[in-house]
Amino acid sequence: MRSRLLASSVTVALLLAGGASPPAQAAPPHLTAPSSGASSSTVDRLIARMSLPEKVGQLFATYVYGGSATAPSAADAAANRQAYGVETGAEVVAKYHLGGVIYFTWSHNLDSPRQIAALSNGLQASAAANAPRIPLLISTDQEHGIVQRLPAPATLFPGNMALGAGRSLVDAFTAARITGRELRAVGVQQAWAPSADVNVNPANPVIGVRSFGSDPLLVAGMTAAQVVGFQAGAGVSVAAKHFPGHGDTRDDSHTALPVIHHTRDEWQRLDEPPFRAAIAAGVDTIMTAHIVVPSLDDSGDPATLSAPILTGLLRDRLGFRGVVVTDSLGMAGVRQQYGDDRVPVLALKAGADLLLMPPNLDLAVNSVLAAVASGELTEARIDQSVRRILTLKQRRGVLDGVPPVDPAAAERVVGQPAHQTELRKITDRTVTAVRNDAKLLPLPRADRSVLVTGWNSGAFDNVGTLAAGLAARGNRTTALPTGLPNDAKIAEAVAAAQANDLTIVLTQKSFDTTVTDPNARQQKLVHALAATGRPVVVVAVRDAYDVGHFDDVPTQLVTFGYTKASMEALTRVLVGEVAPRGKLPVSVPDPADPTAVRYPYGHGLTWRLPR
Repeated sequence: MRSRLLASSVTVALLLAGGASPPAQAAPPHLTAPSSGASSSTVDRLIARMSLPEKVGQLFATYVYGGSATAPSAADAAANRQAYGVETGAEVVAKYHLGGVIYFTWSHNLDSPRQIAALSNGLQASAAANAPRIPLLISTDQEHGIVQRLPAPATLFPGNMALGAGRSLVDAFTAARITGRELRAVGVQQAWAPSADVNVNPANPVIGVRSFGSDPLLVAGMTAAQVVGFQAGAGVSVAAKHFPGHGDTRDDSHTALPVIHHTRDEWQRLDEPPFRAAIAAGVDTIMTAHIVVPSLDDSGDPATLSAPILTGLLRDRLGFRGVVVTDSLGMAGVRQQYGDDRVPVLALKAGADLLLMPPNLDLAVNSVLAAVASGELTEARIDQSVRRILTLKQRRGVLDGVPPVDPAAAERVVGQPAHQTELRKITDRTVTAVRNDAKLLPLPRADRSVLVTGWNSGAFDNVGTLAAGLAARGNRTTALPTGLPNDAKIAEAVAAAQANDLTIVLTQKSFDTTVTDPNARQQKLVHALAATGRPVVVVAVRDAYDVGHFDDVPTQLVTFGYTKASMEALTRVLVGEVAPRGKLPVSVPDPADPTAVRYPYGHGLTWRLPR
């Protein structure tokens, strides 16, 4: 039954692309030969002309500093000089014959659509002007939700778990297609998304709402829909991540080496289905995880460096023939056991193709070259990975040259009104009502004073956005952000609540009293507000697990995100412009007994709207 449901989810996702054949009838692109001999021979001829350093350069994708490829700021030029020995991004591309560049805000690549488009054009011009004259795959982490890099006015969709709450494959496809089109408009051909991890551990510090949920079939269907949306809908290559599955960890692989204790049977039941679905949907790339899974490889090596996992499972068992990319090689999870000179070599020996963001690019490149010179790696092995990377570039229309993107057109495409309309519709379907015991919602029209308080994002000002939305609908609102409140701030919020007709308090990972909120300050705030006897609404603006802690508040919702779009959708639900439609994509445990369920998977309330 589960296999039939999985096949059905994948089939629906494929059909969203416009008549694609179901996987049972036609093999995905990775499992078929190139469409013609000329296509294959083009890649082979390129490889035959390339020197070994040029081939090795294609195996690396990394960041460069600056908003311009040729004229970075003085600070960015100094950062490039320190990291790479040259001052501009264009020079970094030429020096190392890079296969790809990844954009970040912290490397000052992302300011506006026009600027990003110009940067992409400049970097591609460098690749075209210097040997081996192969265009770059320019990429960024655009997962949606809490991990998205394009700044406003980009269309910033809610994250995976919000989409999981919405339960719509069409919405997942549409969000990916629109995001992909905006990426293409600024010259980005590759998104490091979607997360195919099944988040079965509430304490997971690195995945959480980046996952579509805790059910493998839900995650599989949504993953397939996003793969098709990005790739078929927008022509943007994507990477299902993080293989073999990062959803049951208590450690963050950015800072530690997590160990997952799933048995092999548990892995096949919980973690494997989304990656199978991604492959069936034709995903170009799969990203590795820096995690240890002893049942899959008892060597103690992380999956990124594990031949039994990358070759034995991913290549041989699952039949993946696309590009295997490592997660960032600068993360602690892959640097615990081996030096930075060994990690790139071991990743290639394990079966990886594309090496992402080594902490010392010069050392990494020279280590691979030295491994070939010593015979530890063969040039034929390098050719295998280069062939996969060039075939991917060919499939995405990159290999034969990348026409410059139009910066003016980028401004018109990114964040256009049609995209914003779809954003509103999709986000409205993600808000999830967990409790409405006091029948407080939807709020009747009245002359009321409302306090909006609690956790606030500096980037999105979710407290201010919600307060402004309620004020625009006739309420008298006060915005009182508290962060992780101290006793004085709690007292201030309590006094404000007593002076208002209604309080809406926003929480963010208040359940996590180990890392995020070790003194449970947010929980203390909510309980103090509830004790006033005034009406209170709790809204978890990230993880649903928060709501398990507030039995004393009879009105609770979850948005799974705190972007402007999520707060505007919350406003519409609160005032009765739309009814809540979301269903929990995870189970919420009972804090008093973590083995018991407080709110089950699939729980979600709705109500009739006022006439």
